[in-house]
Amino acid sequence: MGEVGEDTQTNPSVSILNPEQQEKLRQFKIQTRINNETYLRAHPEVDEIIGDFLRHLLVKKPSDIREFAADHFSSLSDPSDSVLKENSETD
Repeated sequence: MGEVGEDTQTNPSVSILNPEQQEKLRQFKIQTRINNETYLRAHPEVDEIIGDFLRHLLVKKPSDIREFAADHFSSLSDPSDSVLKENSETD
């Protein structure tokens, strides 16, 4: 508690960056969040793709999540293949 160096362990940027650099970093983070939000609003399919992946992940609960993700997202490159898989799973 209150020891010298405690802030540098939990927030290393406090002692490394001067106030001007801290403000530039803060502004960069804000602008990055704004840009990301703008992109996601312009591309609602991102939410659908990620939601679809999470639903399938939680239903199937694969032991190898990376392999499952690779298979899942590689099937998106051919939309007709993805539709065929969905239809065969529901039959």
